[in-house]
Amino acid sequence: MTEAAPPIASRAGRNLPAAIATGVTLLAIVALSLAFNPVAFVGVAIVACLIGIWELARAFTARGLDVPVLPVWVGAIGILVNAWVLGASGMVIALVLTAATVFVWRVLDGGGPGAVQDAAAGIFVATYIPFLAGFAVLMAHEHNGAALVATFILLVVGNDTGGYVVGVLFGKHPIAPSISPKKSWEGAVGSFLLTTAVAAVAMHLWMDIPLWWAPILGVFIVITATTGDFAESLLKRDLGIKDFGIILPGHGGMMDRLDSLLLTAPAAWLVFTVGVR
Repeated sequence: MTEAAPPIASRAGRNLPAAIATGVTLLAIVALSLAFNPVAFVGVAIVACLIGIWELARAFTARGLDVPVLPVWVGAIGILVNAWVLGASGMVIALVLTAATVFVWRVLDGGGPGAVQDAAAGIFVATYIPFLAGFAVLMAHEHNGAALVATFILLVVGNDTGGYVVGVLFGKHPIAPSISPKKSWEGAVGSFLLTTAVAAVAMHLWMDIPLWWAPILGVFIVITATTGDFAESLLKRDLGIKDFGIILPGHGGMMDRLDSLLLTAPAAWLVFTVGVR
C-alpha cells in the first residue's frame, strides 16, 4: 500500500492555517493604514520596529549582550519620523545620533568590559531594524506612496508564497543546506515567477511603470528577500533559537516576519524612486 504524502503544513514546518490567518491580518492592518493616511502607516512601522527591537535585544542575551533598549527605541522613533519629515538625509542623521546616544548611554550605565560590545550590538539593532524600515517610510512619502508601499509588500509576499509552494511541492536541491535546508533552487524559481507576476499586475493596475521592469524587480526581490531570510537564519542559529518570539501565530516573532521585508525595502526604494525615474 502506497504511503500518503505528508501534509503540506508538516513538510513546511509550520502551522499553515495559523500562518495564513496571521499573514492576512497583518496585510489588512497595513492596507487600512495606507488607505486611511500614510502617516498611519508610519505609526504601524514604528510599532513593528519597537517590537522587533525588543525581540532581538532579548535574543542577544543568549550571547551575554545587554542591548540598551530604551535609547534604541527612542532612536528608532526618531529615524522613522525623520525619514517621513526630512527624507533620506534626515534618516541618516537620526541613525548617527542614535549610535552616539546608545554608546554614551551604555558607557554611563556602569561601563565595564562589555560596554563596547553592548553598544555595538545596540547600534547593529538600530541599523538593522528601524534604519532599513525607514526606506519603506521614504516610499510612503512619495506622491503615490500608498501604491509603492503596497507593491513592495505584495512583492515580498509573492516571493515568500511562490518559494513556499513550489519548494514544498517540488524542492529537491537546497540553496544553502547548512543555513536553511528548506530553501531550494526550485523554490527560488517559484519566487521569481510569482514576484514577477505580482510586479506586472501592480504596474498595469496602479503604477505608471513600464512592464519590462517586472522581471528586473523579480530578480531584485528574490535576491534581497532570500538574503534577508538567510541572514536571519544565521543569526538565529548563532543565538541558538528557533524563533524570535510567539507574538505572531504560525510565524513566530515580529522579527520572523520582518526579515525579508527589511533587506528588500532599500532595493524597492532604489528601483521605484531612483531607477524608474
